[in-house]
Amino acid sequence: MLVVWDSSVNIYSCAVEGHEGLHSPVVCFQVKVTPQQYSKYKTLTCSTTCVLTGNPTYIWYKNGQIVTDNTSPYSVYPNAVDSYSCAVKGQEYLHSPAVCVQGQSCNRVTYTKRRICVLKGSTVDISCTYVGYSTTSSFWFRSDKSTLEDLTTDPGYTGRVKYTDKKTLRNEGPFTLRISDLREEDSAEYRFTFKTYYFEWGHSFPGTTLSVTGLQVKVTPAAEGQKTLTCSTTCTLTDNPTYIWYKNGQNVQDNSSPMYSISSEDADSYYCAVKGHNGLSSPAVYKPKTTVSVSPSGEIVEGSSVTLTCSSDANPPVQSYTWWYKKNGGDYQSMTGPQHVFNQIQSSDSGEYYCEAQNEMGTDRSSTINMDVKYDPKSTSVSVSTSGEIVEGSSVTLTCSSDANPPVDKYTWYKKNGASLTGSEKTYNFTTISSEDRGEYYCGAENKYGHLNSSSVSVDVQYGPKNTSVSVSPSGEIVEGSSVTLTCSSDANPPVDKYTWYFQNKTFQNGFGQMYNISKFKSKDNGHYHCEAWNGRGSMNSTALMISLPGKQTSVMNAAVGIIVVVLVLILCLSGLMWFRKKSSKSISETRDTSENVQGDSSPVYDNISGMAMAPTATQTAATVVQDDVHYASVHFSRFKIQEVPLYSTVQLHQPQKQDEDVQYDAVKFNCPSYANRPTAAQTADEDSYVLYSTVNKPRTKKT
Repeated sequence: MLVVWDSSVNIYSCAVEGHEGLHSPVVCFQVKVTPQQYSKYKTLTCSTTCVLTGNPTYIWYKNGQIVTDNTSPYSVYPNAVDSYSCAVKGQEYLHSPAVCVQGQSCNRVTYTKRRICVLKGSTVDISCTYVGYSTTSSFWFRSDKSTLEDLTTDPGYTGRVKYTDKKTLRNEGPFTLRISDLREEDSAEYRFTFKTYYFEWGHSFPGTTLSVTGLQVKVTPAAEGQKTLTCSTTCTLTDNPTYIWYKNGQNVQDNSSPMYSISSEDADSYYCAVKGHNGLSSPAVYKPKTTVSVSPSGEIVEGSSVTLTCSSDANPPVQSYTWWYKKNGGDYQSMTGPQHVFNQIQSSDSGEYYCEAQNEMGTDRSSTINMDVKYDPKSTSVSVSTSGEIVEGSSVTLTCSSDANPPVDKYTWYKKNGASLTGSEKTYNFTTISSEDRGEYYCGAENKYGHLNSSSVSVDVQYGPKNTSVSVSPSGEIVEGSSVTLTCSSDANPPVDKYTWYFQNKTFQNGFGQMYNISKFKSKDNGHYHCEAWNGRGSMNSTALMISLPGKQTSVMNAAVGIIVVVLVLILCLSGLMWFRKKSSKSISETRDTSENVQGDSSPVYDNISGMAMAPTATQTAATVVQDDVHYASVHFSRFKIQEVPLYSTVQLHQPQKQDEDVQYDAVKFNCPSYANRPTAAQTADEDSYVLYSTVNKPRTKKT
């Protein structure tokens, strides 16, 4: 059961909750004054025509001021100027009308309307009637203010309030407060008070509650494909208003109801107003108008923080935001929220993005933006144009690939353990590749944001055998019957897979390995040996190597050398004898004088023979075939002590810089006395004590 107040008749009625319009015609709250028998006191009873549930607590007002909390009835001493009113605690605004305990001329205030609901921006009149004697002042104030203040002097109401009925001071009558240009903050309870010479109306007596509201269009779904627009307020407007609807700013003539139906697909804007207050219309309702922004603006660099913001102008406000994005040509995916933050954006976040905003009026999609994330080169690699084997002499191209945005603008090529190569293009070409081009190659890719080197790739050039040669083990002089091993060496890729051995230009029967062994070397094995190396890319023969036992090869040559030496010595001896005989006759006297002072030993003779070559060892001499025979001989003649004139002779023969074979050197010594002074046996013994120094130098040079 509810208590309903009708402001039009200033009475209270009872009604069932939910059916307030069907209230009873009887007064619910009323103060009944009953005289007490045998006493001047009177009993006041706060009565209702319906029984209130919950055992309520009553509040009593005397001359507008709360006097006590008590249950009904309430006993008072009668006074002609006093008025009383009652209410239920918690529902004070539903108090009963003030009544005089004695007579009808007591002080009292009666408000015209207890509640008023008006539009923001409009003007309202709040009125009351009062009865007072010898009134000195009267005014309206707000009950929520901490201090009592006349509204006409309140700064918040300057220029907006006035008392329309206040002309002169009087004891009774209406008193109206007018507030213009209403604001939502003007919503409050307004109370009236007055003063007399002996009395002041209380400040706690409930007055008129003012509610200021704006118009608002609410959207609710109706039948399928339909929506209902309702022109609503936060409170029920006091006067029964007539509504006006506007579509895209134009008046819809055929509707004055607070509700209006539209299609769910309708993209127009709508607002409403109250007739007589056309300028106080509601805000328009419309579906979102959506845009997307990227922060910061400019280029987006990988690793930076980027924020996508979905903004939408919509009324009612947007209920939900949905982001749609597509990366690298894939399917669209979604995420929610008005913002999407990339704390460290990655290149994989590049793609198309747009957002959708939805409210009760509909959904709107923004335009699509392309997120282009810039980054330095990554995944740099080298590929070889030939997938199979690389053959010497063929054309080969290396290609440097790298993922970068913006694209790589400079490439650098490197050979491992070497300097950078010439060229800054994406490809590196070998027009005719050679075995020297074998190795590990890698590249560097660079753009404005950074640089990255690739891992290396191996370029394995295949070629036929090169630099094929034969070596013999053991080195040095070969002993008859010993074991001799020949080794065939060759540079080839792929490695040599077949060797063939030749002796005197004939193939061995069993010689197909890299090494050939002669277990017991004999004179029949003397001769020229060479090998042939073969792989899948070609073959090559080595030069022939002469191998023989010592003494067999050089005996004839040594004999020839000996004959040449003897002939040369004889020529030198004859020349020396002739010169000596000419000189001896002139110097005999001088020689005799000098001989007495000379010691018995003969003077030493020094001969130096230099051939620009190191003296070979016996083994090397035996194992070498001499192509150019050169013979050096030194001849020394012993002289008698009485004729000791030293003889120095030097024969120098410079060998060519390049020689393929060793040279045989021999030294022969002769004692050649003159016929006139042939020595005796004793002299002969002395003459044998001479010293001979002989040096032969021959530097070796490599074959070219």
